[in-house]
Amino acid sequence: MHAYRSHTCGALRAGDAGQNVRLSGWIHRKRDHGGLMFVDLRDHYGLTQIVLSPETPGFDLVERLRAESVIKIDGEVVLRTAETVNPNLPTGEVEIRARSVELLSEAAELPVPVFGEPDYPEDLRLKYRYLDLRRETLHKNIVLRSKVISSLRRRMIDQGFTEFQTPILTASSPEGARDFLVPSRLHPGQFYALPQAPQQFKQLLMVSGFDRYFQIAPCFRDEAARADRSPGEFYQLDMEMSFVTQDDVFAAIEPVMQGVFEEFADGKAVTPAPFPRIPYREAIAKYGSDKPDLRNPLVMGDVSEHFRGSGFKVFAGILENPKAAIWAIPAPGGGSRAFCDRMNDWAKGEGQPGLAYIFWREGEEGGAGPVAKNIGPERAEAIRQQMGLKVGDAVFFAAGEPDAFYKFAGLARTKVGTDLGLVEEGQFKFCWIVDFPMYEWNEDDKKIDFSHNPFSMPQGGLEALNTKDPLDILAYQYDIVCNGIELSSGAVRNHLPEIMMRAFEIAGYSAETVETDFAGMLNAFRFGAPPHGGIAPGVDRIVMLLAGTTAIRDVIAFPFNQQAQDLMMNAPSEVLEKQLKELHIRVVKPIKV
Repeated sequence: MHAYRSHTCGALRAGDAGQNVRLSGWIHRKRDHGGLMFVDLRDHYGLTQIVLSPETPGFDLVERLRAESVIKIDGEVVLRTAETVNPNLPTGEVEIRARSVELLSEAAELPVPVFGEPDYPEDLRLKYRYLDLRRETLHKNIVLRSKVISSLRRRMIDQGFTEFQTPILTASSPEGARDFLVPSRLHPGQFYALPQAPQQFKQLLMVSGFDRYFQIAPCFRDEAARADRSPGEFYQLDMEMSFVTQDDVFAAIEPVMQGVFEEFADGKAVTPAPFPRIPYREAIAKYGSDKPDLRNPLVMGDVSEHFRGSGFKVFAGILENPKAAIWAIPAPGGGSRAFCDRMNDWAKGEGQPGLAYIFWREGEEGGAGPVAKNIGPERAEAIRQQMGLKVGDAVFFAAGEPDAFYKFAGLARTKVGTDLGLVEEGQFKFCWIVDFPMYEWNEDDKKIDFSHNPFSMPQGGLEALNTKDPLDILAYQYDIVCNGIELSSGAVRNHLPEIMMRAFEIAGYSAETVETDFAGMLNAFRFGAPPHGGIAPGVDRIVMLLAGTTAIRDVIAFPFNQQAQDLMMNAPSEVLEKQLKELHIRVVKPIKV
């Protein structure tokens, strides 16, 4: 018999009754039942119940051991009695009658418990992450992550993609997020950067004549943490394709996303390919977000004309600004003053002056509330008809310049849908957001900036760049969104040097700057570059959705805390003066104010 185990703690079944077995694992839980001691023994694969009597050699040892001590058990598999079968446990029909026990490793007093799922402070859980990872839910999430990555890799290879690895030490990029810099010992005063993404390398692979590239790529960005974004590093399913249109990219990635979600969705419905495509401006107007959660059925509408010249002077006055609009957020089933007042209070908590509304109830012509009384029954009825509402429903309004209020309107849509129970749980709803603007106006610097990815191909090419208002130019840029979570951005790339130079010129970059900062890719394009495009769905966010958690740290084995610290390994940390000298670095402490 093996030195430590003949079976795992999740393997034994009723058919194994009568066998002599050896199991090793952690003491998950102990229970003393009138002289008999019951131990739930746990390993990576599951739980098995062990029964020890006072005559069992090692009984006294187990009695004094703390939970999470590691032991080896020899014993016989026996069937449980009918009334003691545990149907919630795969091994629940059997137990091990122990003959001997050996201590493999004794556990000290635990700083955080492993049994159950108590809520402990994040910093304590991260400091003792190896204990936290023993907990059932977190342990399952990390196993799920491995299975999802394996599935993604298999599906990409089945689609004809080849896996490549790109450099981890590369050049600092002036665009995008803040780099993590690595000082060079051999080149004093110079630095490598950890890649924010393999963007330029994967495009260069296309220029090199490879056709379908992918990798499970580590990416590094020195940016703040969010619930759906880990500080420091993350992983993405990075892919690029040659001789493709936007439609080809969609056709390649949709079966991968649909397939992996169906595989691990645990019976939840998944949007079938082809996924809906929503232009960026339409998404903003209908959902108040370029990451719409389509499980929420609410669709906003522009009701400006019903207020123009009306008796509701506040909105009528706002509409004198030609850029202004009034948007309506429908609330089916929200037709009570109590709900409308709660929404109004919520809006004030969001920093708004309030939230205007109309609601409809039996026997009240034209709707109820101050807005309805000011605009009159005919206009109120026209709004009701436009928004498809009925008695018992309500509608809320956002007013002003849409660029200033659309995010708040989107939050109000989410709030209404959630509070009224309209969000369709138990499914994964995908969509593409397409036709992003190529440029946006930077109010702080009073200049045109790239709005998304500077390496994207503008729709209309060089002619559009030379003849159109930059703010009207769209790009072949797209996001894939699931349940309101952006999984990835992507684009058909700008592979023509003359178009790239002109695109950067509009954003205020000199030819010299472009030639210097993007020399590697620009020079490569001058030697024949195929049309190409790609995307890079975030692995962490995919697993987060499939695991049903809202915190990305719950699907990462060893995450940083919110301050980008690894409390378990004490990183970042100071280094020896000798190391700094080798790197030609002197540390200057920040001046305390």
